[in-house]
Amino acid sequence: MRAADGMGGTEEKRQTGGRPTSKDVARLAGVSHTAVSFVFNGRAEGNLSPATQERIRQAAAQLGYRPDPVARGLRRRRTAVIGLVTDEIASSPFAGRLLRGAMETAWASEHLVLTIDSGGDPAKEDAAVAELLDRRVDGIIYAAMSLRRVRVPEGLHRTHSVLANCVPEDDSLPAVIPAERAGGRTAARLLLDEGHRRVAMVGGQEDMASVDRLRGFRDALRAEGVTVPKEWVVRSGGEISGGYEGALRVLDGVPADRRPTGIFCYNDRVAAGVLHAATRLGIAVPAELSVVGYDDQEHMAAYLTPALTTVALPHRAMGDAAARLVLDSIDTGRTPPATVRRLACEVISRASVGPAPSR
Repeated sequence: MRAADGMGGTEEKRQTGGRPTSKDVARLAGVSHTAVSFVFNGRAEGNLSPATQERIRQAAAQLGYRPDPVARGLRRRRTAVIGLVTDEIASSPFAGRLLRGAMETAWASEHLVLTIDSGGDPAKEDAAVAELLDRRVDGIIYAAMSLRRVRVPEGLHRTHSVLANCVPEDDSLPAVIPAERAGGRTAARLLLDEGHRRVAMVGGQEDMASVDRLRGFRDALRAEGVTVPKEWVVRSGGEISGGYEGALRVLDGVPADRRPTGIFCYNDRVAAGVLHAATRLGIAVPAELSVVGYDDQEHMAAYLTPALTTVALPHRAMGDAAARLVLDSIDTGRTPPATVRRLACEVISRASVGPAPSR
C-alpha cells in the first residue's frame, strides 16, 4: 500500500469514501469527536489549546471537510439563511447593488440569502413571507426599489426583520434608507460652490424621495440667500422625456442672462433628458449650463456626454446595513428598535459641472 501524504489524509479519505465526516477529522487529528465539534461550533476557546485547534483545522482542510449546515442549524435552531423579499428585483437597475451588499455581509457571517421577487403584489408578498417562515429562515429583509412608506407584509413581525429603502406605514420595524434630504443639500452645494446662483430643479413627483431632495436643495440655497423661482421647479417625472420637456420649459427662448446656469435633476435619466435639450438648444455643458444628476445609474451616468456628475444612492450600503441589523438581532435574540437609519449619499464627480458663466 502506498503511503499517504502529510497527515495521512489522502489514504484516510479514500478509506471512508464519500463526503468526509467529523469523525474522520477526529481520527486524522488524533483527538476526540467532541473536540472537533468544539472547533466547528465556536466552543473551542477555553476548552482546547490553540495547538489542538490548529491540528483539527489542518486535518479538516486536508480531508476537505465542511460542517453539515443542516445538522448544525438543527443543533443551534438556526438555518443560516436570511430571506430577502423585494418588489421589483427583475426590473430595477439598482437591485444588484443592494443584493450584493446583503449577500456579501451574510456570507461573511456564514449565512446565505434566499431572494423572492413579489412584483409589487401584496398577496405575493404575504405568501413569500409565509414561505420563508415555513423554511425557518433566521430573519427577513424586506426591500423596496423606490423609497416610500410601505405596508408591512403579513408575518414579517414573526421573525427578525428589517426594511431597506422603505419605511413601514405603522413605524413598527427598523428601516435603512438613503439620507435624501442631505443628498439634496449635497447636490445644491455642487452648484453653489462653483458660483451658481441661478439654479433650477427638474424632474420628480410628490413622492417621498422627490420631496426630501427638494427640501434639502432649498435648505442649502436658503443658507446662501438664494431663492429658486417657482417656475424653475418643474415636476416632470423620472424619465428621459420628463427631463427633456422640463429643461425646455426653463431654457427654451430665455435670454442667456435670465435662464438658469445650473440644473439639479431628480435622477440620472432626467439629467440625460436635460443634456439632450441643452444640445438641441445649442447650450454648452458645462461652459454655459451645469447639470447634476442623482442615483449614479450603472451603465448610464458615466457614459453620457459630458459624463454626469451625480449623487449616488447607497444601495450596496443599504443591503449591507440591513443584513447587519438582521444578523445582530439573530445573534442577540433581541429585535432592534423601530428606528430609521439614514445612509449618506456620495458625490460622484465627472464632467457636467463647471464654474458659473460670468455675465
